[in-house]
Formats: sequence, C-alpha cells, structure tokens
Amino acid sequence: MSSIPIITYTSVTPKHPQIPSNILFTNFPSNSTFKNTKPFITKLFVSSPTNKTTPKTTTSKPTEETIFFDGGAHYGDLLANLLLGFTLFWLPLTLAAVSRAFFLRYRFTNLRVTVISGLSGQDRSDFSYKVIKDVKVVPRFIGEWGDIIITLKDGTIVDLRSVPKFREIAKYCLSMVDNKSVGTDVNEAVPKGL
Repeated sequence: MSSIPIITYTSVTPKHPQIPSNILFTNFPSNSTFKNTKPFITKLFVSSPTNKTTPKTTTSKPTEETIFFDGGAHYGDLLANLLLGFTLFWLPLTLAAVSRAFFLRYRFTNLRVTVISGLSGQDRSDFSYKVIKDVKVVPRFIGEWGDIIITLKDGTIVDLRSVPKFREIAKYCLSMVDNKSVGTDVNEAVPKGL
C-alpha cells in the first residue's frame, strides 16, 4: 500500500472569547482614503457665434419676492379632527390632520407658490403663477378654512388642504396669473354625491 499524505488546514482566525471573529477582519474606510479623493468637476465650455452681435441689456433691479401668505394648515382643522379622533372610525383622519399641522407649510409670494413638507422641510414643491390654468376652492367647516385646487397647464392637479383665508389666497393666485383666459371669479366646487 502506498501512503497518502494527509493535509490539514489550520484556521487563521484567532479565537478570542471577547471579540467575535467576524468583526476582526472587516474593512472600515480610514480617513486617509477620503482625503485623497477629488470632487468630480464638469467643465462646460460655452461659446457664442462671432458673427452675431449681442443685444445690449439694461441692468435692472431684479424683482424682490414679497410674501402674501406663509403658514400651515388651519388650527381648526387639527382641533376638529382631534375631537372626532376619539372614535376609532375617525382616527386615520385625525392622524392625517396632525401630520398636516406639524409637517406642512404653504407660501404664496408675488413670484411663486411653494409647498414645503416633510419632517425637516426637505420636500419642497415650487411653481410659478405662469403655469396655473385654473383655481378652485372647496370650503370646509362652515367656510372657516378650505382646500385650494390648482390645475396647472400640463394637467397636474395640486391640492392644498386646510388652507386658512382660502378665498383671499385663491383670488390672489388668479390675480397673479398672466393668462387672462382664466376667469376673475374663483370657481367654488359644488359637492357631488347624495
């Protein structure tokens, strides 16, 4: 009989009772790897045709942005939903009202409409008055607050919920729209259903 050599493998992983073996060999990036990286820079070369003359523009002062309304949802919406939230049936609507009260802000300026939402205000939607096609209002709770429904020219519908002074804000939006095909009267939506 021939003899077959037996090969044994030994583990390189040290056996420490306090430190698990999978933590010993993980690769953590060191500070030196981040110091050597350079930011990605894109250079854009723009040239104008040499045969055309550039029209002279007068330097005019840019239009300052003045705020017409800056605020959140109406406090009555939160209060009414909190009172009705004691019923199990109304609880989801109460949670929605609480999130609107704490995490949603509306800003109407002379240049644009801004909707700011999120925990830290990182979600932001802006649109100019030039893109507004139609503005409708839906009153809530005997007209104390209401919803503003803005239809944009591309078909997007923006629903602003529980806005205080909603009729004044809707009239302001319509007055700021450049397109005169939109009526000067605010369209109040008629409830549909029973």
